[in-house]
Amino acid sequence: MLTVLRSGMQTSVQDLGRPGYRALGIGLGGALDRAALRLANLLVGNDPSAAGLEIVLGQFQARFEAPCWLALTGADATATLDGQSLSVGWCYPVRAGQQLKLGSVATGMRSYLAVSGGIAAAPILGSRSTDLKAGFGGGAGRALQSGDVLPFGEAGRLPRWIRGVRPLPFNHRVRALPGPEFDEFDEHSRHHFWQHSWQVSPQSNRMGYRLQGSTPLAMSAPREMLSHGLLPGVVQVPPAGQPIVLLADAQTTGGYPRIACVIDADLDHLAQLRPGQTIHFIPCTQDEALRAAALQARYFARITERLDED
Repeated sequence: MLTVLRSGMQTSVQDLGRPGYRALGIGLGGALDRAALRLANLLVGNDPSAAGLEIVLGQFQARFEAPCWLALTGADATATLDGQSLSVGWCYPVRAGQQLKLGSVATGMRSYLAVSGGIAAAPILGSRSTDLKAGFGGGAGRALQSGDVLPFGEAGRLPRWIRGVRPLPFNHRVRALPGPEFDEFDEHSRHHFWQHSWQVSPQSNRMGYRLQGSTPLAMSAPREMLSHGLLPGVVQVPPAGQPIVLLADAQTTGGYPRIACVIDADLDHLAQLRPGQTIHFIPCTQDEALRAAALQARYFARITERLDED
């Protein structure tokens, strides 16, 4: 097990989410950078869907009460184990009593900590993820606090030696498909959405990234819309004209027009953008989106193959 000594800005238990409950008003949830969590889990011999910790902007400290293996992925955080430096994308053995410290973060926003056996919080609706908005999952239904103790699950295939994998790069350019109401926006707004950058607002959170641009987006003929289903990646435009990119903890329905939808393969990039940084949307076709998903699947297949050979 692991004892949290310093919880940082926001640290929560997350896995790959709880799909299949949107009809009940329960969002997907789970890690915002799913690729980073999957990679960390593979490095320590876990199933890719095992629960780990999502740590926002470092400043986290924990003590291991039992031996295990750990891996850190995602943001490039300064990390030490009993004072010895750790690198992102590597697997390390841990002895009982050792302390992990995450300091400042050079690039990125969210780090992911995986331990062999995974974090064994009680599953709710098939997932151990913390839904911070609804207040359930992850053991306490909230962000972690100093003094919290997290049990580990039973370790599976343990690593035989320290090994590393090159982490996936972050990108401020994300591909998106035109949304259902894209053609209802005026010509200037359609052009501006693709051709200009958008800044991530400090009001952003796990539900969505609020974006700020120099020119508000407007529909040619504004109209009242019925509520419709929503998914992570949808880009909504409220009346003020500044878009919102929905993320894992987003609501399941809404009535704002949808100008675009970020493709699934690029959603992970959003998790590593900080408030004040910019994002640029790149138009994408459905075929390109499917090819990007297939390329990402091949990357993880190669990683799994390589680790199985070790």
